[in-house]
Amino acid sequence: MSTLVLLRGLMREVRHWGDFPPLLGAAVPRARVHAIDLPGNGRLYRETSPARVAQMMERCRASLRELGAAPPYHLVALSLGGMVAVHWADAHPEEVAATALLSTSMRPFSPFYRRLRPANYPAAISMLLGRRDPRIDERAILRITSSHTEAQVPRTLQAWIEYARECPVARANALRQLWAAARFSAPRQAPAGGRVLLLAGARDRLVHPDCSAALARAWGAPLALHPTAGHDLPLDDGPWVVAQLRDWLGTLQADAAQPLTQTPRSPTQTPREPA
Repeated sequence: MSTLVLLRGLMREVRHWGDFPPLLGAAVPRARVHAIDLPGNGRLYRETSPARVAQMMERCRASLRELGAAPPYHLVALSLGGMVAVHWADAHPEEVAATALLSTSMRPFSPFYRRLRPANYPAAISMLLGRRDPRIDERAILRITSSHTEAQVPRTLQAWIEYARECPVARANALRQLWAAARFSAPRQAPAGGRVLLLAGARDRLVHPDCSAALARAWGAPLALHPTAGHDLPLDDGPWVVAQLRDWLGTLQADAAQPLTQTPRSPTQTPREPA
């Protein structure tokens, strides 16, 4: 039985996955799905966010121990969570069977202006340094991270506003998370023995999708690009992400008996068409 661990990104929490965890669990019925928060977010909002990805990783490992979830893990991680997943797989390869990275970006493979697109700098500065208002901030986050409009997902936006009120991310924690992401540098070699999947949205306004393509080229990993989704792939087309993960997990299972030194697959794959 596989253990799937879901990790979200900057200033996000497990509830931002929405209905994605049960969708994934239904598609992979023999797997256990655990969504955990990064320190400083969600139920851990009173904790101090570490300024290093390595420390975030250690807190995630502790969370899984508290849940009684034993390795090996299949990590499914979005954005900043992807950095945590990569460091985890690199530092503790015996614990991580594979990693699926959604809408992520990392040094040294992409420059800063692709890892955070310049059009978002004013909004980011306003949210981090200006007056905090969950209604304004969450609308801005939805506009930046999703290809959906507010009218298409009104209940999602209202839920996000409530999450921000119930578990507010401190300004200092948001800055620490951003600083940790800016400093993190990925390994030159693919983690998890090369068992890596990359997913990205062609309409990602926050992180240029070429960042995922750069990782795919460097690591010889498969990449699937959604033609209309934005940064928050599970929100924009959760069923598509689930289908990609289900097929990928099936491939890993079929390849389990093959040596890790086999020739890597092509760095790209034809994505499944969105429903």
